[in-house]
Amino acid sequence: MQIQELKLLNFRNYNQLHVFFDNHLNIIYGKNGSGKTNLVEAIYVLALTRSFRQINDKTLIKIGTNLTRIDGILKTSYQDNYRVIITNEGKKVKINNNKIGKISEYISKINIVLFSPNDLKMIKDTPSVRRKHLNISISQFQVDYLNKLNDYNKILRIRNAYLKKMYLNGNSLESYLQIVTEKLVDIGLEIYNVRKQYLSFINKYITDIYLKISSIGELKVNYISDFSSKSRDELILMYNKNIKRDLTFGKTNLGVHHDDLKFILNEMDIKDYGSEGQQKNAVIAWKFSEVAIFKKEKSITPILILDDLLSELDIEKIKNILSFIDGDVQTFITTTEFDKLSSLLDKQSFKKFCISNGKLEEVE
Repeated sequence: MQIQELKLLNFRNYNQLHVFFDNHLNIIYGKNGSGKTNLVEAIYVLALTRSFRQINDKTLIKIGTNLTRIDGILKTSYQDNYRVIITNEGKKVKINNNKIGKISEYISKINIVLFSPNDLKMIKDTPSVRRKHLNISISQFQVDYLNKLNDYNKILRIRNAYLKKMYLNGNSLESYLQIVTEKLVDIGLEIYNVRKQYLSFINKYITDIYLKISSIGELKVNYISDFSSKSRDELILMYNKNIKRDLTFGKTNLGVHHDDLKFILNEMDIKDYGSEGQQKNAVIAWKFSEVAIFKKEKSITPILILDDLLSELDIEKIKNILSFIDGDVQTFITTTEFDKLSSLLDKQSFKKFCISNGKLEEVE
C-alpha cells in the first residue's frame, strides 16, 4: 500500500498543495514550525479522518476559510481515490467519488502506523489514553471493531442512566437492568477477545524489536481487564455483586471501558521505573510491532510515518531503528536535521522534500 499523490486545500498552513511521493522512502525536512508535521498529519487524516494531535477537526481548516479537503491516490493491487472534506458542520468521506455513509466503513481502508513524540503519552498518561491508542490500532486491523465499540458505549450509557433512575426511584425494574447488563457483558466479551488477540500479536514481535533497538532489556505488554479469564456467567455474577456500588456512584464500575495496558521491561513497569529513553524505545517497538502484524498476520503493507524521529535519541538507537525500515513499506520521516539523517540511511534511495513557511519543494 502506497500513497502516490496527495492534494491539499486549505489544510493548516497550506493553501494548496499537490505532491507525488516515492513508493518507498520520503524524507521531509525543514525548520520547526515550517509545516513538516502538518504534511504527515494530512496523510494520517486521509487514512483515519482525524488528527493524531487530539484536537478538534475544525482546527485543521486554514484560518479564514470554511473547509479543508484532502485527496489521495492510493495504490494497493489497484488504484483508488480517497477524499476527506472537513467543514464547520462536520466531515464527509469519499472513495472513487462515491460518498461513504459511515466513517466506520471508511476507516481500515488505508492502513497507517505513526510514531510522533506525543505518543510517549501512551506510557506516561492515563488508561484512557492507552485504550484510545489500542482502539485506533485495532480499528484498522478488524473492520467491525468500531461498530462493536459504538454498540458497547451505547449500552453502557443506557445502563448508567438506568442506574441513576433506580437510585432515585426505588421501584424501577431490576429485571430490565439484568437484560442490559447481560447485553453489556456479551459485547464486552467480544471486545475483550479482540483486544486479547491483538495484544498476543504485539507480544509476538515486541520483545525482539525492543532488544534490537536498545540492545538490552526484555519488553512485553500486559493486558489488564476486569474480563480477564472469566466466563460469561462469572462476569454476570460479578456485575450483580457490584450493583450496590454502581447505584451509589451512578455508573458502571466494571467493564472493558476500564481496560489498561502495562509495558513491562525486565519485569518492572516502565511507566514507574523506566527512563525517558526506555519509554520512547518501547513506544517505537510497539509501532514496528504493528507494522509486523499488518505484514505477517494480514499480508498488508501499511504506510509508516516517523515524525521527528531524531529528537532525543542517540546515534546508535537511530541506526537500530532505521534498520527496521522495510523497502516494501512506504515510509515518511520528518526531521530538522537532514544531513544527520541522510548520513545514517546507509545509501538507501529516497525522495527528499524541503518545507519552508508552508511551501514544499522536492529537492534533487
